[in-house]
Amino acid sequence: MLPRSKLRKSLLDLSLSLVVYFGFIGGAYAEYPCSVVKIVSPYPPGGASDVLARILVPGLTKQLGVNIIVENKTGASGNIGTEFVSSAAGDGCTLLLGNSTGIVINRNLYKLRSDPILSLKPVVEVAAVPMVLYVNSSVPANSFAELIALIKKEPGKYSFASPGSGSTHHLLGELLKLEQKLDMTHIPYRGSGPAIADVLAGQVPMAFESTGAMVPHLNSGKVRALATTGSVRAKNLPDVPTMKELGYPKFVVENWYGIFVPAKTPTSLVNILNKEINKILVSAEVAESLAKMGSINSEQTPEQFAAFIKKEIPYWELLVKQSGATAD
Repeated sequence: MLPRSKLRKSLLDLSLSLVVYFGFIGGAYAEYPCSVVKIVSPYPPGGASDVLARILVPGLTKQLGVNIIVENKTGASGNIGTEFVSSAAGDGCTLLLGNSTGIVINRNLYKLRSDPILSLKPVVEVAAVPMVLYVNSSVPANSFAELIALIKKEPGKYSFASPGSGSTHHLLGELLKLEQKLDMTHIPYRGSGPAIADVLAGQVPMAFESTGAMVPHLNSGKVRALATTGSVRAKNLPDVPTMKELGYPKFVVENWYGIFVPAKTPTSLVNILNKEINKILVSAEVAESLAKMGSINSEQTPEQFAAFIKKEIPYWELLVKQSGATAD
């Protein structure tokens, strides 16, 4: 006989599956397991995670027939919100809009109460945004090759900004230093906004940033894009070559975002959320918003998203180890 706790869990999983199976009527879930679904963004309002979470609200409200709210639980580079969802009930009522930093990078930099890889279940990728290496317009380099030559000519003179130690932006800078054997200094900031502002002002000569965040600034002429990090050219920066094109395949890196649920969530609920969110992502309005961010929609199944994340883990583990990056 099953222990009482395991029996209760099995009965809960079965009841949730039956409710979901029989409750789906005419494209809306008449009896979704909860009347309110919370999407937790582990970063402040206005950031990419928050924006993406809110993009999903109208469609998911309609598809599931329940109220959807976005709650920002910020702090510790996204760890607070991530751990909150990790310990939530697996009833489909609490979702995480997580990203590459919170899911696969932070586990190498922080002593976490739970490993997101084990405590969360991937549901669906929402966006994957390539990064762009950009320089202040005063920097005398019009190409990636010219920038590298410039830095090597004057070791120790140049620096790069990032929104914080341990961020994707920071680690890409460290990878650049390793690959090209460069002597330059990392300048961490508290967020992308201040980092971008100082590169625009010429206080720091260069940085990596998401393409969506940089397009308006690039159009101003104050900064110049030298390369992007996607597997193909960014839709919003089609004239800028990729690092892969330039002969640097290790720089195929995207800031990816996705929906996650507590690991104990039944597969039936995961599959339903995946199906309905994928519908939202290809709707005209949402697809247009994602395209402006430079995102390429992959329409992955939960299994495909999980396999993608699994491949990401050793890449970031090795890079953190080789670079000596810390969260300080």
